[in-house]
Amino acid sequence: MKRREFLRGAAAGVAGGLGLTLAACGQPPAVTNPPTQAPAAPTAAGEQPPAPAAATTAPAPQAPAQGSSLPAIEWRMGTSWPVGLDTIYGGATVVAERVTELSNGMFKITTFPAGELFPGLEVLQNVSQGTVECGHTALYYYVGLDPAWGIATALPFGLTAQQQNSWLYHGGGEAAINKLGQNFGVICFAAGNTGAQMGGWFRREINTVSDLQGLKMRIPGLGAQVMQRLGVVTQTLPGGEIFQALSTGAVDAAEWVGAYDDEKLGLPDAADFYYSPGWWEPGPSLHVVINLDAWNKLPKEYQSFMRVAAWESNMNMLAKYDALNNDALDRIVTKGKKLKVYSNEILNAAQKAAFELYAENEAKSAAFKEIFPSWNAFRQKIQRWHQTNELPFNLFVRDNPI
Repeated sequence: MKRREFLRGAAAGVAGGLGLTLAACGQPPAVTNPPTQAPAAPTAAGEQPPAPAAATTAPAPQAPAQGSSLPAIEWRMGTSWPVGLDTIYGGATVVAERVTELSNGMFKITTFPAGELFPGLEVLQNVSQGTVECGHTALYYYVGLDPAWGIATALPFGLTAQQQNSWLYHGGGEAAINKLGQNFGVICFAAGNTGAQMGGWFRREINTVSDLQGLKMRIPGLGAQVMQRLGVVTQTLPGGEIFQALSTGAVDAAEWVGAYDDEKLGLPDAADFYYSPGWWEPGPSLHVVINLDAWNKLPKEYQSFMRVAAWESNMNMLAKYDALNNDALDRIVTKGKKLKVYSNEILNAAQKAAFELYAENEAKSAAFKEIFPSWNAFRQKIQRWHQTNELPFNLFVRDNPI
């Protein structure tokens, strides 16, 4: 797809409008002992990654000293997030703060919450056309432009966060995403992961596929398309609009991320039934998206700083969510909300529908057809490995608490 064709079709492909009113809840804490170098270049699936020693002994990028000939550069970063969701918006601020620090203040990035510069679900379009130099978003918001963007964030019944990072950095994922990004005039680096998400809030209990018929649910991406095949009427609403829609009955169900963010959005006050797992997002990546022309004009040192900052943000967000979600879940349960697990009937039907959808997308999208087979082969191998070692351990500690 040519960039001009993309820009003409962007409005039709993605939902617009954000009306975000959440108050600021502060910036995320600084990360101690941050990485001092960019991650190794991704390898194609099946190739051996560089030896660990090379990664640890390579010289770290140095910030320019006073009087450096490196230019002073200021960028703007639009995001898909309300500033009140400090952990997910923090994915953007960690990138900006670390780039400024590494460059001794020579390269500055100012972050903007969703809706301040443009609607939060239109980050990719605005970065592509150069409205801003970069953005922070979930690339599955743009499956209306190409379904292959869904692979960049998460596919239903796909990869956990650890598996997703393995695919991105050592399974050819980052290279595949950026080949797609060239069609849109952008380059993308993972800069956050929420970990396995919850399965959403429901105003009534659901047990069977028939219970889903006609149900109205806020859910984006390819997960929404799977839900549609199960009879659900889906909507893509930005975070700041979910509470009102759910509390007034405009939707019957809604998913966002997990206990910490859902509590901040007030969702426990809008519905009683809280489901798991979020099978559509077992380990979703968020990305910093950069206008390709702006990227190519950066000095190599600044490009390295951006990669380092994105890497740090990716690691930090996942760790922070894992540290915060359980306490938030305890508070939610204390309020009397009912935790539920999707029935096997619903999960089996959803998984079957998901892989039927992938087969159809291979026929519709050249990029999806190119990326999905290698992604799926990687998924099968890494799941087999984790089922061999991590699964038995997790089952044991669950069944034998001490």
